[in-house]
Formats: sequence, structure tokens, C-alpha cells
Amino acid sequence: MKTPHILIVDDEPNIVMSLEFLMRKNGFQVGIARNGTEALAAIDQTPYDLILLDIMMPDVDGLQVCRQLRQRPDRAGTKVIFLSAKSREADMQKGYEAGADLYIPKPFSTRQLMEKVRELLGLAA
Repeated sequence: MKTPHILIVDDEPNIVMSLEFLMRKNGFQVGIARNGTEALAAIDQTPYDLILLDIMMPDVDGLQVCRQLRQRPDRAGTKVIFLSAKSREADMQKGYEAGADLYIPKPFSTRQLMEKVRELLGLAA
């Protein structure tokens, strides 16, 4: 079975670093985008299995990235988890409407995140 490929999209370097470390430690291939524009370019080039996506970013926000991804039949299998500091019910609703598979408010537990990632990728814990 091929190693799942995960794209981390966040404009906060510390979060990118810790998520990258966590995902690599768990045996995943990792791509990184520091904003929505980079994320869309990365998605164009690589069929990621899962995207960890921040919502609030300076240029193209996570909701737009997710909507654009969902319009591509060739990326239909890509799972999206929003990781966002916006944790109100209305914000989460927007995330799911944009096409997210899961919405996890920040701060989150890395153990919980790994469980969810494995679950979405269909990997037994």
C-alpha cells in the first residue's frame, strides 16, 4: 500500500513545523503550503490523500481552497480537515458547507488529530 500523502496548509510556521513533525513521525509523506495560493498550486500538482487546512490565511482562505478542491472530479478522493481557531458553531457549519470532512477547532490534541487522520484515511489505529 502506498504511503498516504498529506498536505499541511497554514500560515503559522510553528503549527506547520509541529504538524509536519507529527505526520512524518507517523509515517506519512508531507507537503507544505504557507497560504491558499500555494495550496491550490500544490493540489494541482499532487493528488493528496488528505489536507490539513487552516481557514484564516492572508490571501485565499481555507474555505475557498476547499471549495475549489471540491469542484475537481480528479481530486474527489482527497479528504479535508479544517484546523481553525474559529470554533463557533456557525464557523464550523461554513467549513462543512465548503466541503470539509472534519472540522477540528484549535488548540487540538495531536493524539485526537492522529486518530481522526487515520480514521479518514481508512487506516486502522
